[in-house]
This record gives sequence, C-alpha cells and structure tokens, in this order.
Amino acid sequence: MTRQTRRTSARRRRRDERGSVAIEAAIGVPAFGLFVAMIILGGRVEIARQSVDAAAYEAARAASIERTQSEAITSGKSAATSSLHDQGLQCTTTNITINAAAFNAPLGTTAQVTATVTCKVDVADLSIPGLPGTRTITATASSPVDAYRERR
Repeated sequence: MTRQTRRTSARRRRRDERGSVAIEAAIGVPAFGLFVAMIILGGRVEIARQSVDAAAYEAARAASIERTQSEAITSGKSAATSSLHDQGLQCTTTNITINAAAFNAPLGTTAQVTATVTCKVDVADLSIPGLPGTRTITATASSPVDAYRERR
C-alpha cells in the first residue's frame, strides 16, 4: 500500500465518523436527563414517606393522651396537619383518619388508638413519561391508651 492510499483511507475513516458525536448526544442527553429525574423522584417520594410516617405517629400519640373519643379525634387530626405543615410537605389532598374506639374499652383493658394519614404528592413537574402526576403515600401508626387512666 502506498503512502497516498494510506492517507486516503485514513481520511475516509475520519469522514465516516463525522456526526457520530451529535447522534450520541441526541441519544445520551435525554437518557441522562431521565435518569436524573428518576433520582429526584425517588428522593422526593422517600422524603414524603418519612413526613407522612412522622405525621401518623404524632397523630396517634396526640390522640392517645386525650380523655374523650371526640377530643382524641380532633387532637389527632390537628397534630397530623401541623406535622405535615411543619415539615413543608405540600400534599394535593390529605386524608387523616383517627380510630379512637379504644376510648370505649372498659378501664383495665389495654387498647390502641390508630391514626392513618394519606397524602397525594404532586410529581407532575418532573415530566417523566408514563408517570402519573401524583403519588399516594399512606402511613399508619398506633399508640396505646393508658389502661387505668380516667376517661370521660
């Protein structure tokens, strides 16, 4: 092979690879962006899950130290709402359920107050294809009612 032939074939090889960087970028950049968005989604959902868990625990605890069933329900819902607000969790809808049937148990019987907090977190701003606009996160916590505490 002559020197001229080698130069021509080297130029052809270089020419054949032109535009490959643009094609790689056209495929790689959106894939990388989707990967980053999925990491952000996972972090946002986990932080929301921890906030909802904390709100359910605080609601159950606040309800269990009240003296009447109606006060327990009111106190539990208030504690959960405050907890979600204090943690800065923006729920599109929130549902707080307090099961305070334990206040109907006779003295000396162990019973538990249960709080369930459900929060729909908005994730539409991440624009991940196929992902619904909200994620529903639910947490349940229980707290014992003192078996020998006076109840009204």
